Amino acid sequence: MMRRILLALALLAAPAAAEEPPVVSERATFRVVTFAAGLEHPWGAAFLPDGSLLVTERPGRLRRITPDGRVSAPLAGVPQVEAAGQGGLLDIALAPDFARSREVFLCHAAAVPGGVLTRLVTARLSPANDALTGVRRLLDATPPQASGRLHFGCRIVFGGDGHLYLSTGERNERARAQRLDDLAGKILRLTRDGRPPADNPFVGRDGARPEIWSLGHRNPQGLALNPWTGSLWEAEFGPRGGDEINIIRRGANYGWPLVSHGREYWGPRISREVSAPGLEDPVHVFSPPVSPSGIAFYDGAAFPGWRGSLFVAALNTPGLVRLSTEGDRVVGEERLLTGRWRIRHVVVGPDGRPYLLTDEAEGRILRLDPA
Repeated sequence: MMRRILLALALLAAPAAAEEPPVVSERATFRVVTFAAGLEHPWGAAFLPDGSLLVTERPGRLRRITPDGRVSAPLAGVPQVEAAGQGGLLDIALAPDFARSREVFLCHAAAVPGGVLTRLVTARLSPANDALTGVRRLLDATPPQASGRLHFGCRIVFGGDGHLYLSTGERNERARAQRLDDLAGKILRLTRDGRPPADNPFVGRDGARPEIWSLGHRNPQGLALNPWTGSLWEAEFGPRGGDEINIIRRGANYGWPLVSHGREYWGPRISREVSAPGLEDPVHVFSPPVSPSGIAFYDGAAFPGWRGSLFVAALNTPGLVRLSTEGDRVVGEERLLTGRWRIRHVVVGPDGRPYLLTDEAEGRILRLDPA
């Protein structure tokens, strides 16, 4: 009894937990709330129709988070991944008709004879939301690479045309980004069953892979459809000083490593040129760099002042970047939560609030609430 009395007195005397102060941005005031915790390097996320959230963890686990923030046990049936370096279980996306088909798509690093590559698979989520069934490989971004565990890309988005777009990194082998017989360093366009659509730009060209939609990419870790124009936007993780936002166009070459705003990590410029005829220029270059990962356009009701923004998850300098857009132009940049957390991805929930995945061994899902 005495121990209970002493504990009660101690709790009464303890100071209340400090509430996160509100953050005042250019167009909104918000508060950062921890929505869920206990995740190991969360990487990709997708909201289910019931408001719960599927989240991948890079070591190879998939979890479901309920609308009140409870984290499930790892779901059964997840394919084996190569969890080394930057590789592991990476992005997840729902089929456009998920409510009927229960189909999900996953991108991950896979070990195969000859090395490691980026792999796209499809599966179905069980009615109880606790397992994947019928996992099937759709595409391997061949050829595999024996050395290095870097630059997998691995972001998935469905276009307005119903086709799937997949980003692949050049695996830290720069020449691969320019090769048309190689699926690394590209944006790929596929049907839901993993085949190249007949109107892809390189279908029928000798020596070219028909899955390729665009080329000349380093490590594209962000893909999002602009809901107002229908265009496909990409965030590209560049070298030091070479981070950029691109609008992806059919058959276009985005220049890596022929042109770049970036430098080698030890100092010299990657290229003497930042632009060249026949190569697409970025619509935005980050200076100083941010190491961009996932991106999401904002059209929610919770923050009316943010409508028309593109949110960019930033790993280094850590934080969240908000780009103001007009059509297919970037007209402003605002940096938020700078230095607070390494943000791997940002998704907008059905409640109109942005949810941020922190790239940490003790990773969390942060939610931005109106203040």
